[in-house]
Amino acid sequence: MSFIKFSHKEKEQEAFDSLLEEDKSYSLVLFNDDVNTFEWVIECLMRICDHEEIQAEQSAYIVHYKGKCAVKSGTWDELETMHRSLSDCDLSAEIA
Repeated sequence: MSFIKFSHKEKEQEAFDSLLEEDKSYSLVLFNDDVNTFEWVIECLMRICDHEEIQAEQSAYIVHYKGKCAVKSGTWDELETMHRSLSDCDLSAEIA
């Protein structure tokens, strides 16, 4: 009988873990390149990631000087479309 209770708790734990995975927060990281201009990166961040101009400028400078910058955080589903759009604009990004 105790085995059945353990099995039930194990299933509950698996369901809970699954819910946590869905709500996990990810970062959309933009990487530096030698091709795109500051203006282009800023424009893309404003259009795709809904950044204000000053935020987009700051992110562009961080990317330039540090090599990368987390430009947005959220769930995988929220970031996936932005990642695709940045890639379509020839910007190098990944979801981490």
